[in-house]
Amino acid sequence: MELGQAVYHMHRRIFLKSTLLYIALHPISGAMALESVFPRGVLSSESQVSDYDVKDRLIRGRLFDHDFKNDIILPREDVSLLNSSLARLKKIQKLIGYGNFSLLNFDDAVGYARSYTRIGRFSNGELEFLEKIFYNQVKDYGFMGEKTIKTITGKIIKKQVKKIPHTGNYLYRGKPIEVYNRIQKQIGGDVILTSGVRSVMKQFLLFLNKTAKSHGNLSMASRSLAPPGYSFHGIGDFDVGKKGFGVANFTEKFTQTQVYKKLSTLGYIKFRYERDNDLGVRFEPWHIEVV
Repeated sequence: MELGQAVYHMHRRIFLKSTLLYIALHPISGAMALESVFPRGVLSSESQVSDYDVKDRLIRGRLFDHDFKNDIILPREDVSLLNSSLARLKKIQKLIGYGNFSLLNFDDAVGYARSYTRIGRFSNGELEFLEKIFYNQVKDYGFMGEKTIKTITGKIIKKQVKKIPHTGNYLYRGKPIEVYNRIQKQIGGDVILTSGVRSVMKQFLLFLNKTAKSHGNLSMASRSLAPPGYSFHGIGDFDVGKKGFGVANFTEKFTQTQVYKKLSTLGYIKFRYERDNDLGVRFEPWHIEVV
């Protein structure tokens, strides 16, 4: 590499690092600064494309609830299928209960919908839509995580999980329950299980709900939630929070609590989705990595 190129890349790295700090303090203007300095389509070399990847990771991870130019948006004809499928899933959850829905598999969901007129059976179009969402190449959304459940009909075996009292959530027997019990014993009553085992259908409900709130923006949804089939909640991980802290447990405010600080001190914080990660997912300080 020539001296001029080396200096160029050094300055670029310094700029990106400093902009990351600026974004943290001034999120909107920070994003505008990067977009103005690195407008799309201007650079073409392989190393410069890599710079765009760095830029996108920095911006999108911090501004996970914002729209970006190349986000993947649902086609207009799929929006109605999104809404109707989501409505059926919510009706099924109301029928069988929050905890039971967390274990629900695809075939049983279709069976409930067929059996109860107040839910109504899934149309062929809705079933095709769900399959398309499950089997899509989520890297197109910007989500780079690992697929943990390979088929849409994947099941949670009930004998392998246990319901955790006073939480409405299940955990896998073995290491996940052992880790949670140890956390409770060491930290005390302030810590609470906020999300445990999630089946494919539970992840569908969460992901589609976020997509609907994001006006069909699949990329935006995947920055906050793993697409169906990609959640480690399906195979052992879980979320914890501070009792009585509500939805703030799923924000960076959680890092200011004594529960988080104790978790960190005791060595339980091993981030599945660390800050400014390469997976296209926002920072999740509440997520306990078990698997």
